[in-house]
Amino acid sequence: MAALTMLHSSIFAPGNSFDFLAYAVIDNICDIKGRTRLSQSAVSARDRLEQSLQRLSQEDGRAFVRLYPETARKEADAADERARTGKSLGLLDGKIVSIKDLFDVAGEPTLAGSVMRRNAPPATADAVIVQRLRDAGAVISGKTIMTEFAFTAVGLNPHYPVAGNAVDAKNVAGGSSIGAGISVADGTSEISIGSDTGGSIRIPAALNGVVGFKPTASRIPLQGAFPLSPTLDSIGPLARSVADCASADAIMAGEQPLALQPLSLTGLRIGVPQGHVLDALEPAIAKALESSLQACQKAGAVLVECSLDGLIHEMADATAAGSIAGIEGSRVHADWLNDSNLNVDQRVQRPLLRRLAVSEAAYIDVIQKRRALVLKMDQFIASYDFLAMPATPITAPLIASVVESDEFYKQTEGLLLRNTQIANQFDLTAISLPMPDLAMPGGLMLLARHGADRRLLAMALSVERLLS
Repeated sequence: MAALTMLHSSIFAPGNSFDFLAYAVIDNICDIKGRTRLSQSAVSARDRLEQSLQRLSQEDGRAFVRLYPETARKEADAADERARTGKSLGLLDGKIVSIKDLFDVAGEPTLAGSVMRRNAPPATADAVIVQRLRDAGAVISGKTIMTEFAFTAVGLNPHYPVAGNAVDAKNVAGGSSIGAGISVADGTSEISIGSDTGGSIRIPAALNGVVGFKPTASRIPLQGAFPLSPTLDSIGPLARSVADCASADAIMAGEQPLALQPLSLTGLRIGVPQGHVLDALEPAIAKALESSLQACQKAGAVLVECSLDGLIHEMADATAAGSIAGIEGSRVHADWLNDSNLNVDQRVQRPLLRRLAVSEAAYIDVIQKRRALVLKMDQFIASYDFLAMPATPITAPLIASVVESDEFYKQTEGLLLRNTQIANQFDLTAISLPMPDLAMPGGLMLLARHGADRRLLAMALSVERLLS
């Protein structure tokens, strides 16, 4: 026991960072009990950071692959000094923020969830969004676990022990931003930054019961983020509130993070798509969706039934040669996809290898057709202030179920991605809000036009207040 105590002390001592391999020893002896979030009575950034680090030392820690205790303590102390002297940098100053494992941090390789990249050259600079967060006073506490190369959505990475759902660890957490959803939900991060190519922020947000915001794809710079699909990739926050998401979004977009003001729902037209997006709804999700929409209607919003089925089918036809994420991802990883001897998730390698065979002419055709459909969707959604639908039609399934059956895994992944990917395919902005009265969490997804990010956040703030 003394040896274990010494190991724990050395890893968490000031000045040390650690990665998952070191932490795995402690991980296996820690008892997960009484998940409590950061104490609201802990006023200082340093106190809140220490609570987070203490929690991670006592619990499984699997939401993180690396912590930065030395730099985080310095950042927290600096934030507290600014608060003491009245020189706060704004709404993010002193916030405990974690980042997905695909963002560059100067001096270390960016793993992007893959063991193949452990010997990659270290990043020479922080990713643009990481530097902007630091400049705004955010306390960068660590990097969170993700699916390998951000390609899958269920939330499994064979290179790490399974990180279970924050509400019930027997259930999946969703991906690809696995640890982001868990760490915000269990309180070890106040804000976590993820990426979203087909739903990778909103899926774990919905399944773990937090807020997840996907901005318009071009809104936030991608420099220093390991790519999956340059056309579809977007960077956004997960948090316990719309307001925190809005603050982080503004900072990462290079805007002034002014306090978000709610936009009254009175008279707003909410499009409620029927058909495809409501197929295979779990009864609990269906009930929560109906209750959430009724709350909006009682607040003065006008609910208008509509259908996206035609546009969805047209997009399916346009991408019949292969998904944009699959085709572009195959180009990103072309140098190793044909190597059958690598230690890589076959749920990543196999589909990307298939998409490598798609010709450049076919890819260009897909992009051109998609561009036309983006314009068509913009014309459609202009009739509404936002669309509302379930982020995912199901709650988080048991880990054992998706591990034991490839067929069930594929079915689950299809359902998790089905609704969220609409925003990516049609270049929309979207947010997932926790719906009340669910045993396992589910998300209400709001979608708005390309570029309407701040307006969507203001409307989402009003919806959040209704649902809470």
